[in-house]
Amino acid sequence: MMRIQEAIVVEGRYDKNTLSQLVDTLILETSGFGIFKNAEQMALLRRAAEKRGLIVFTDPDGAGFVIRNRIKSAIPGQYLKHAYVPDIYGKEKRKAKAGKEGKLGVEGMSPAILEQALRQCGATFLDQEEEAPRQHNGLTKADLCAAGLSGGAESGKRRQMLLKRMELPEHMSANALLAVLNSCYTLEEAQKILSEA
Repeated sequence: MMRIQEAIVVEGRYDKNTLSQLVDTLILETSGFGIFKNAEQMALLRRAAEKRGLIVFTDPDGAGFVIRNRIKSAIPGQYLKHAYVPDIYGKEKRKAKAGKEGKLGVEGMSPAILEQALRQCGATFLDQEEEAPRQHNGLTKADLCAAGLSGGAESGKRRQMLLKRMELPEHMSANALLAVLNSCYTLEEAQKILSEA
């Protein structure tokens, strides 16, 4: 598995699934065109971009470029890198028929093509000994439970309040919150956030 410093944004969960089998980093979704209506999700993308850099990895079809352009217009270019996959025609295994333009998306690409796209966009590959500047595994689900953000009767409400204060998407699960805390903040910053929850 390759480790990279930057977070990656993809269109949907199947793209995320495919990349998570290849790359060890924070992978976020736009929920397709949902990114146009979700200011909190855009704020999360902006925060990840500012903290560790963001690789925009959308499909090669028209919809993918519309989503890519939306992200480009909302986040300063110095924080962004753009990974592109080639136009390969066909359909993903899970689909009954090909997409509107007949092109494979990120989920349909081979690991070799995905790695090549990441290398061409300038992704920062980390050696096994080297740690990403903010990546740590210091917080666990038990820390969220101890802070009252998971596993308790009122934990959902408490987590919602914290997500709102952090300007994160309201539908974020405890696991997604944990991934953001461990990826976008130092251990000390993340512990302080939990202590104020």
